[in-house]
Amino acid sequence: MKSPIKKPTKPKKQRPSPRIYIKINNGQFEILGMGAWYSYWRDPYHLLLTIPWSGFIVLICTFYVAINTLFALLYLAGGDCIANAQPGSFLDKFFFSVQTLASIGYGAMYPKTTYANIIVTIEAMIGLIGIAVMTGLAFARFSRPTARVVFSRVAVITPHEGVPTFMFRTANQRRNFILEAHMRVYLMRDEITAEGTFIRRFHDLKLVRNQTPSFSLSWLLMHPIDEFSPFYGMTAEQLLQTNTSIVISLSGIDETVSQVVHARHIYAANDIIWNSRFVDIFHHSNNGHRYIDYKHFHDVLPLD
Repeated sequence: MKSPIKKPTKPKKQRPSPRIYIKINNGQFEILGMGAWYSYWRDPYHLLLTIPWSGFIVLICTFYVAINTLFALLYLAGGDCIANAQPGSFLDKFFFSVQTLASIGYGAMYPKTTYANIIVTIEAMIGLIGIAVMTGLAFARFSRPTARVVFSRVAVITPHEGVPTFMFRTANQRRNFILEAHMRVYLMRDEITAEGTFIRRFHDLKLVRNQTPSFSLSWLLMHPIDEFSPFYGMTAEQLLQTNTSIVISLSGIDETVSQVVHARHIYAANDIIWNSRFVDIFHHSNNGHRYIDYKHFHDVLPLD
């Protein structure tokens, strides 16, 4: 027997990827819409996690009113199907729907026809699912770990131990510990390969110390500019011409919530100040102790 001839299937049409626009603002690359809540309109879960709290509450209230309005109209379509409700009263049907959706059940109004009992059953199931979903979303929003870490507004290049060194500093704004804090720093710039192809390349910056067992106050990060450094031989003008950016990623375990937290910062070429040093924020008190004055955390001084 001959096998049946299968008709060739048409290949599925693939939608072209939307354009993603990249804007260079003061030397920093900005991906338009990156991280904005409205960019997740095709992903409802991420949309509800990233939308501001005011928008989240408004959205939930709108949905709640809409679903009760829908069921109130269904009860109205069933005629006099709710006991002790005024015939044709939208408000009575609406508030009966509210009681059913929230599983309140005062008992003053109740279904008295098969049609009404079917609608109540459907609404009760939707209510159970809706309460579970809303509770999960609210918990997910509240339980997201966040790091309150501040980075100095500028970075400096200054001699340290006789070697030009790229420096920036960061501080933990919470009065707790970030355990096993780990810092990764990358230099990102425009380059032309040996084949003449344009490429945006990342380079790892080796730090004098890239991790600490407990990050609680301030942390000064240093990268020596030696012959192995991507900074080596570059000038401030070359950093601007190549659209150089310094990408910083901090991760660690928040001692309070015992969860991993992240922080991220970017320095553009314009944010790097040459031949300057940070103002010292550590001071000695009159009783022999020390204190930190964060008032000058972002300040720098030119070298003499």
